[in-house]
Amino acid sequence: MTADHTSRIVGTVWGLLVLNTLGSAGAKTIVTIPRSLIQMVTMGALVAAFTLALLVNLRLRIRASAFVFLLTLLVAVSVIASVHLESGFGALFRCARLAVFVATLWLLSRWWDGGLTFVRHHIRLYFAVLVLVAAGLAASPGTAMPEYYGGRLVGALWPLTPPQIGQYCAVVIGLTVLLLLGRRTTGAGAAVIIVPALVLLAMTHTRTATLGLLIGLVLAIGSLVLTSAAARRFFAWAVLCATVAAVVFSSALQAWFLRGQSQENFSNLTGRAKVWDALLAEPRTTGETVFGTGLGDKSFGGLPIDNSWLAVYHEQGLIGVAIVAAIVIVLGAVALLRPPSLSRACAIFLIAYCGLSSYTEVGLGDASAYLLHLTLAASLLVPPAAAAPPATAEVPQRRVPRWARR
Repeated sequence: MTADHTSRIVGTVWGLLVLNTLGSAGAKTIVTIPRSLIQMVTMGALVAAFTLALLVNLRLRIRASAFVFLLTLLVAVSVIASVHLESGFGALFRCARLAVFVATLWLLSRWWDGGLTFVRHHIRLYFAVLVLVAAGLAASPGTAMPEYYGGRLVGALWPLTPPQIGQYCAVVIGLTVLLLLGRRTTGAGAAVIIVPALVLLAMTHTRTATLGLLIGLVLAIGSLVLTSAAARRFFAWAVLCATVAAVVFSSALQAWFLRGQSQENFSNLTGRAKVWDALLAEPRTTGETVFGTGLGDKSFGGLPIDNSWLAVYHEQGLIGVAIVAAIVIVLGAVALLRPPSLSRACAIFLIAYCGLSSYTEVGLGDASAYLLHLTLAASLLVPPAAAAPPATAEVPQRRVPRWARR
């Protein structure tokens, strides 16, 4: 099997993982798709991803990775929490999904070398999802911007919520900006991706994604400032433009940020704080506190939890919270210890974005797009394999005559 063929298969596996993490619940689509059919597609994508990864890595060559090892521990904790069936048989199904997801990552770890190959896969695949969103908007604007979501952009061809679309936009924009600063893409090529993604992000009115994009880029570009003149120029112009925009468009920005909500509704995070307080006040046994109640649908009392840490605490207990915290801390520490580079900057952006988004989004404790973002960050922080020393030419020995040897 040639290297190009292997690379295409690995890219296909990554695309199937992206498809699996799109989810099956969301907005109403133009043509109603049964949720069972969507689940069959997403689960089939995961099984196909594992099968392809196994076929391309039959010798089971893997790279040691603290990140995937911690994910494996999380799988074990999830199984322990789910065997009591407090969350129903669906908990064991979700555990199996997470186990296959992590096993696929182990198989892919062979190709983690700190390069930008997976970054390009990530951008292309999520931009393809955004193209699907834009196509749904063009086909049926009313369905793509429904009133029950406050006129925010949703997926009209595939059920995607505004926070999902905002997340994909922010990640695509951030990674593309960093590739542009690192001169790994042209200005025209970057504009084709960044401009439409910015428009879609604005239409989603997603505050978490916008703040995550801005803060993640500040930290990532800041890691390049000392070694990249392009990063210094971009940072200076970005600060200048942001200052002017904040002064000139302050009222418009405030209106966009509030989304027509009252100050009270905004202060309790659109009702999230009430769910969080109820979850923390719920009496629990020692086993439920330590191991959780098992993998569920990230809801409590029929309402979404919308906080990764509380969702992990509810489903995988304090041990799960400790494992997820260790994942984020280890990735952040390794990123800080690496020398400045474009790969390191991309990893810092992804870690910062996922860390900030975890406050109002779920996904760090289960197979999700956020876990895939952190996987990409882990692949970028792997040191490249040491090159084999060049073979030295054998110096021919001079023949000594017999009379001279005597």
